[in-house]
Amino acid sequence: MNITDIFEKINKNSSLTENESKLILKAFGVPVTEEIQVSNSGEAVNAAVDIGFPVVLKALGAGILHKTEMGLVHLNLNDPDAVKKAVSAIEKDAGNNLEGFLVQPQVKGKREFVAGMFRDPQFGPVIMFGLGGIFTEAFSDTAFRIAPLTETDAAEMIDEIKAKKLLGKFRGEEAVNRRQIIGALTGLSRLSLEQPHISEIDINPLIAMPDGNICAVDALIITGAETEKRKYLPAISPDHIGSLFYPKSIAFVGASSQFGKWGHTLFTLTISGGYEGNIYLVNPKGGSIADRPVYKSVSEIDDQIDLAVVTIPASGVIGLLPEFKAKGIKSVVLITSGFGETGVKGKELEKDLVKAAQDADIMILGPNTMGICNPHINFYCTGIHVRPRPGSTAVVAQSGNMGTQLLAFAERQDIGIRAFCGSGNEAMITIEDYIDAFEVDNLTRTVMLYVESVKNGRRFFESASRVGKKKPIILLKGGRSKAGNRAAASHTGAMTSDSGIFDAVCKQAGIVMVEQPMDLLDLSAAFSSLPLPEGNRAAIMTLGGGWGVVTSDLCSKYGLEVPELSPELIERIDRILPPYWSRSNPVDIVGENDPSIPMTVIEELLKWDGCDAVINLGILGRRILLKRLADSILDADPTYTAEFFKSVNKALSDFDVQYIRHIVVLMEKYNKPVFGVRLLTDEKDKTVHRISDCSFKGVFYPSPERAVKAFAKMYEYKRFLSRK
Repeated sequence: MNITDIFEKINKNSSLTENESKLILKAFGVPVTEEIQVSNSGEAVNAAVDIGFPVVLKALGAGILHKTEMGLVHLNLNDPDAVKKAVSAIEKDAGNNLEGFLVQPQVKGKREFVAGMFRDPQFGPVIMFGLGGIFTEAFSDTAFRIAPLTETDAAEMIDEIKAKKLLGKFRGEEAVNRRQIIGALTGLSRLSLEQPHISEIDINPLIAMPDGNICAVDALIITGAETEKRKYLPAISPDHIGSLFYPKSIAFVGASSQFGKWGHTLFTLTISGGYEGNIYLVNPKGGSIADRPVYKSVSEIDDQIDLAVVTIPASGVIGLLPEFKAKGIKSVVLITSGFGETGVKGKELEKDLVKAAQDADIMILGPNTMGICNPHINFYCTGIHVRPRPGSTAVVAQSGNMGTQLLAFAERQDIGIRAFCGSGNEAMITIEDYIDAFEVDNLTRTVMLYVESVKNGRRFFESASRVGKKKPIILLKGGRSKAGNRAAASHTGAMTSDSGIFDAVCKQAGIVMVEQPMDLLDLSAAFSSLPLPEGNRAAIMTLGGGWGVVTSDLCSKYGLEVPELSPELIERIDRILPPYWSRSNPVDIVGENDPSIPMTVIEELLKWDGCDAVINLGILGRRILLKRLADSILDADPTYTAEFFKSVNKALSDFDVQYIRHIVVLMEKYNKPVFGVRLLTDEKDKTVHRISDCSFKGVFYPSPERAVKAFAKMYEYKRFLSRK
């Protein structure tokens, strides 16, 4: 059978034999073993003689999927009698599905890998590579990327598996031919896109032979993929989403005078937050609330309404839309729950709501959202009192509670926020829409996402891949465990794709993934305040040796290097520090109290071409130790006064300000980031320190691990930007 005939079978969703599968794979760049298809014992013996002993004999048939488990593969056949016995055994065990036999050479090689393709319902064709043979299921050491694959993607997959040492020289065998693996993986990518009827490809094992070349000795192509395109929500224009965050007038529909109700909380927080637009309260009862007139419907309001914030029960929401349409209201923030997150009836109600909103040309944020804010116009309309300062980090959270907690942390740590919304059920506006909108927003420098699910996986990947080349996207994924997945489905009313595939998609798109909520803010502080590191080499300056050791260990854990100091640099620092300093990286400044020492040493490290960033430990935070020491001394030694310690504390505080400014100026001079770690922290401390007339900011974390993780993630993003 020729290739054209096999493609015809694929298009008809007919099953393929192993031999047919390999012919297709070979045409797409996958090296396959030599083999001869035969129909009886005599032909098998002749084929074995032609190939040369030892050989492998396999059952052949489109309906035979698990040959090894069924005893239909016979290895190391060394003579004609062994071949004949194997034929007889297969005829006995194979049953009616037997269509013939395959004779192959016994391929030698100590290393076995696996490659393949399957179609994810969210992201489409996924290419897989990993440790193969009997270890595939035992260790699950695999890497994934979605098609189309670039050669860079394929190379990263190879380096990603834990068993990547097997790719080098191994027990007398040559290093594996990486170009062949890359060619095979990109070939699988092309095949998956050109042949949408193929649902799965399995190559296991993909053997690395002693000379390093690879060979697929077993392969299976399964047809019958679902080719009908899924229906997705239409994309919302960035301009329309932008208008949500800049309303000139707001109608609160469902306004209430009762403390604790959403209809009361939202308008009071919006007013008290300093919003300067017009605010109208709407409730069918009329009257007044908070000494403001209450309109029975939006039609009674003379002004144009840019945004309606709705808190009435779910059953009444659809009935509002004709009135909104007549009034010309184009945007709605729907706080109300009771839709898709509640089950089958809620999903139907949400579906009807979307249809009615689309017919009325109305855009709905939500339902089931915690609200929205834009600090740049003092617009704070969220379920809790939180008012972060204006900044450049845009935040979207599929959990409103998670989002508002992040805002509260950002406010406390002085991290500026561009805009925020809890996206709720995303009945009309999806995470993909927000990513597209932030791409064109000039005030957004960093995008922060809390995601439990995506509506359109392929669009999510394409949007994030495009935006990530311009602005870092930092993402925390919820619903990773089975329990979390169930909780996410009940919360967002959406299904969550397999977390391993989602992680691979994010890596391929350049998304910076984090594991903890505070990591989002740590990275937001870093990306919005510091220059990107060019590499992964860290110079460490510490006030004590132990901290330097711990930080060095953390650098190793997170893929950062701690290089040895150059002789020239050691000589320069010798002129600054006492003769008993460490003369190595980390640089221990041995607890010296001279304030000029950290100033001078950190500049020497920054101008050293052997490092890409500096981590400085324990320089700030000494005022807290001083306060505790002062309290003890004042209790025990009456010769000291509170005024004395007040003056010492002021000197330390003044030094902190000078030191932070010095660091920021040095970052602008050398274009390298400085990650600070405080000695101790209290309620007065914050992460970000702004310096007037400087484009960068000082960043100080409460622990070495948070500083190291921030450096590692920034370097990961820099590598993505440098990909070819």
